[in-house]
Amino acid sequence: SHWPKVGPPPLDRSSAQLSAAGSTAMQRESRRSRGVAMPMALAGAAAILGIVGGHRMLTSPAQEPPAFAWRKAAPAEGTTSADKIEMAKDALRRADAVCFDVDSTVVVTEGIDLLAACFGVYDEVSALTKTAMEGNMKFQDAMAQRLEIMQPTLEGVKKCLQKEKPRFSPGMQKVMKRLQDRGVQIYLVSGGFVVMIEPVAKLLGIPSENIFANTILFDDEGNYKDFDRAAFTSRSGGKPAVVKHLKKTKGYDTVIMFGDGATDMDARPPADAFIGYGGVQVRQSVRDGADWFVTHWRDVLSILE
Repeated sequence: SHWPKVGPPPLDRSSAQLSAAGSTAMQRESRRSRGVAMPMALAGAAAILGIVGGHRMLTSPAQEPPAFAWRKAAPAEGTTSADKIEMAKDALRRADAVCFDVDSTVVVTEGIDLLAACFGVYDEVSALTKTAMEGNMKFQDAMAQRLEIMQPTLEGVKKCLQKEKPRFSPGMQKVMKRLQDRGVQIYLVSGGFVVMIEPVAKLLGIPSENIFANTILFDDEGNYKDFDRAAFTSRSGGKPAVVKHLKKTKGYDTVIMFGDGATDMDARPPADAFIGYGGVQVRQSVRDGADWFVTHWRDVLSILE
């Protein structure tokens, strides 16, 4: 442990009885929380693609607020960078769930930029992607502006998917396999689009219900209509909301977030640690703010041996 050890004051008999009763109640509550299942529904084959007009997929439950104001947790007084790294490594070893950003982390590309290239507006959209990833504007505003510029069509998206295939960051597939062999649940949590992430998930053996991402909506003629604004990751604060939701509904004890951007770093808390990845893009704010920052997946593999 990296925390100072301070012994508790002696307990009298009544205090000890109260403490034991409180511990029993907490254990009962923990068991109840673990029994709750996260409802996930896919609305037909078209919704599996995540691109048809009117259908919504992987959205936040109505009872939860639309946004969360989680921010980077301040390190404890006296905690050094080496302490934070060791705490992150220990948390990764103990993790029962790991969330990965997708673009520039699991794969070397940015999905929305690839889509923009297919529609001939790469430069304009790429500039907005960079601004959003650095945390300099609200994510929902960047999303709306990029899709308005792009004006994607259903037919155009399908053609783009046929042309573009997932390109994994070096070593990523080994990390996924190692985690799966350890019985860790893996989630893909992205500000990108379900339709572009599903091929990635399929190749990695990750079920579609473990994808939290955005859905483009089209009208009856296949023209761009909107994006699903109820999805967790359609707005700023979406990634911490996903982690909070998973902890609440699945009862996970230790959840790790991996990613390359400010929106990923915002997931800690409630994530127990944030591990920044700079193998594709190094963002200084992420390097400075991560509990542990890696540029090669072999560093992560060495911890999971």
